[in-house]
Amino acid sequence: MSIGAADAGGPAALWGRLRPYLAVDAPLALCIVLLMSTGLLTLYSASIDFPGRFALQLRHMLVALGVMWVVANVPPQVLMRHAAAIYGVGVALLLAVFLIGVSKKGAKRWLHIGIDIQPSEIMKIAMPLMLAWFFHQYAGMRRWKAFLVASLLLLLPVALIMKQPDLGTALLVLAAGGYVIILAGLSWKALAGLAATAALSLPLAWPLLHDYQRHRVMTLIDPTADPLGKGFQVLQAGIAIGSGGMGGKGWMEGTQGRLGFLPERSTDFIFSVYAEEFGLAGNLVLLVMYFLLVLRGLQITANAGTAFSRLLAGAVTMIFFTYAFVNIGMVSGIVPVVGVPLPFISYGGTALMTLGLAVCRT
Repeated sequence: MSIGAADAGGPAALWGRLRPYLAVDAPLALCIVLLMSTGLLTLYSASIDFPGRFALQLRHMLVALGVMWVVANVPPQVLMRHAAAIYGVGVALLLAVFLIGVSKKGAKRWLHIGIDIQPSEIMKIAMPLMLAWFFHQYAGMRRWKAFLVASLLLLLPVALIMKQPDLGTALLVLAAGGYVIILAGLSWKALAGLAATAALSLPLAWPLLHDYQRHRVMTLIDPTADPLGKGFQVLQAGIAIGSGGMGGKGWMEGTQGRLGFLPERSTDFIFSVYAEEFGLAGNLVLLVMYFLLVLRGLQITANAGTAFSRLLAGAVTMIFFTYAFVNIGMVSGIVPVVGVPLPFISYGGTALMTLGLAVCRT
């Protein structure tokens, strides 16, 4: 073999073949890595009493990064072709929950197929995927009819998830699909009308809520009404955030988390541990990281080449904003407590995988 032929099949040629699969969006990847690193740092402190949890989360993150890379290399056209099937499977699994689902803590949300899976998590991805495909596929449909069909597609899984009951996940799926409908061109007048209708219907919806849901709303209004029960977690989280001050107590020096005053300190309430140890300055750094992640997602949305890509990227980007806002808001006591993790920070493999799959399609 000649030298020229060897060069043609050498490292340069190999790099040329691999380069399309190794290319990543550097700003987006940097935001994710920074958030994951912050999450591991905080989790190490928050889970000091839970041996093995840090190592397990590290494994979750490595798996999530691998899955993200694989899915990121799937052409959008492939996702678009299978969007309806993914949505159909998700709805079928939600229906199966009522027939053969596994109950935990009074709620039937899981299916056991060797391992326990939560089908409602699938809908966080399947819902925006389906609606983005629908608006792309039926772009010529009359506007009012398209929004009506999209609303029905959205409300079906939301109703099934609420029935489990799982109000927090139902609201997240509703938000994921709602963002697609808004980005598809829903007028501000219609949006304002829907918001007003929802606000006026709140008194009618109150009797339909489960007891634990009503308790969460009442705890938001006055957590001191049950300081050792329903309001304990919120009150202790507020103490942790306030005691962090401007610069924080230092990594692994927080007392609220270390002494066990925060029962969910490694999952939904991990922000309170972070705030106590890194203070207001650290909170601002974390908010900047989320801001840059959302900003990059909006830039990708603006530059998308098709309606499907634009709607999907925009909805996924706003989902990250919703997750961060709701989690920090519930820990800070400005929204009711719901089961929403802090993206890439909270412990949990399912949420990490779902968010990773979402971000790789922006």
